[in-house]
Amino acid sequence: MSSTNSIDLCQLPGSRTSTFPSDGMDACFAAFDKNCDGWLNYGEFKELCKALFRDAKGNSYTVKESWLKEIFEIFDRNLDGNIDREEFAFCWNNWIKTIVKPVSALLVIDVQNDFICGTLDIRNCAARHNGEDVVQPINNLLDTVQFDAIFYSFDWHPEDHVSFIDNVHLRPFHPSSPVKAEQARVYDTVRFDGDPPRTQKLWPRHCVQNTWGGQLHKDLKVAPSAVKIYKGTNPEVDSYSAFWDNSKLTDTKMEAQLKLRNVTDVYVCGIAYDVCVGATAADAIVSGFRTILLDDCCRGVDLLDIEKTKENILGNNGLIATSEEVEGLVKGVDRRVELGYKLALDLSKRLASSKQTV
Repeated sequence: MSSTNSIDLCQLPGSRTSTFPSDGMDACFAAFDKNCDGWLNYGEFKELCKALFRDAKGNSYTVKESWLKEIFEIFDRNLDGNIDREEFAFCWNNWIKTIVKPVSALLVIDVQNDFICGTLDIRNCAARHNGEDVVQPINNLLDTVQFDAIFYSFDWHPEDHVSFIDNVHLRPFHPSSPVKAEQARVYDTVRFDGDPPRTQKLWPRHCVQNTWGGQLHKDLKVAPSAVKIYKGTNPEVDSYSAFWDNSKLTDTKMEAQLKLRNVTDVYVCGIAYDVCVGATAADAIVSGFRTILLDDCCRGVDLLDIEKTKENILGNNGLIATSEEVEGLVKGVDRRVELGYKLALDLSKRLASSKQTV
C-alpha cells in the first residue's frame, strides 16, 4: 500500500483529504484527544469517525448516530464512557487499520459456458439477462485493480447430480414434495426422500465435470496466480455458494484459503446474481468478511429474486457497488460506513465469544 495513507495528523479534523494515518497509533490518539485528558470521549471518537469515513475526494460520509454509539460502546470495553489507550490499541489494530489498509480478494463466480451460451443460458430465464455482459467489466477489474487474491469458482457437477431435471427418476420423492416425480418440470422445486428430506430446485443439465459447458468463458481473463474453487461435486447435494454446499455439510475451503491470505474484504461478481453469486456473498458476510457485491459485474435469473438478493446483502451490512468504485475501495481511500460498522459488529462477536471461553 502506498504512503498516501499517512498524513500529518494535525490536519485530520478539518482536512478535506481522503487519507487517514495508517501508522502512528499514539499520534492518532493524541490528535483526537482534544482536551488532552488521556481518553477519547464520545464526541472525540465521533470526530475520528468523521475523518475515517470519507470518499476518495475527501468528503465525509454521514454515520448514523445509532451506529456511532454502538461502535463506541464496542471499543469502550469497560463501559466507562471513554476509550482509554489500551482500548484504543484494540480499536486501532483490529478496526482502523483494516478500514485504512484492507486486504482484498476478487471472487469470480461461475462465469462458465453453460450459463452464457449453453444448456442453462440465462438469456432463456425470466430476467432475460445476457451472461456474457459480465466478462468485460470483470476483465477491466483484473487489468486495473491490484487485488491481493483472486478466486474463480466452478459449478462442477457429476453426471448423476441431484439438481438435473433428467435425473429425477434416480431418487425417491418425499411424500411432502410440492411436486410429484411424474409432474416435475425444469425450475420446479421438489423434495427428495432422505434423513432429513432435501428440497431441491430442478435445473437443466449443466456444468458437468470435464465438459465444454463447465469451462470458463473463452474471453474471461484468468489471473495466473488465481485459486480455483470447485463446488457441486457431491451428486446428492447442490452447492450454490462458493463457500458451502446448500445443506452446510461440506465446505469448499474458500474460507480457509481467504483467511490464509489474511483477506478482510471480498468482492463478489459473476453468474447468477440471485443464485450462486448471492449465496456466496451471503456466506462471505456470515464468515466475517467485509463483502462488496459488484452490481454491474453480475447477471441473474429472475428480476424479483435479484432485488431480494440485494436487500439481503444490504440488510446484513454488505455493500453493493459498481466496478468503477472498486479501485478506491481496494486502496482504502474510499472508506464506507457500512463496511466499518460490519467489522465492528464482528469484533463485538469475537470479544463476546472470547469471554465465554475464559
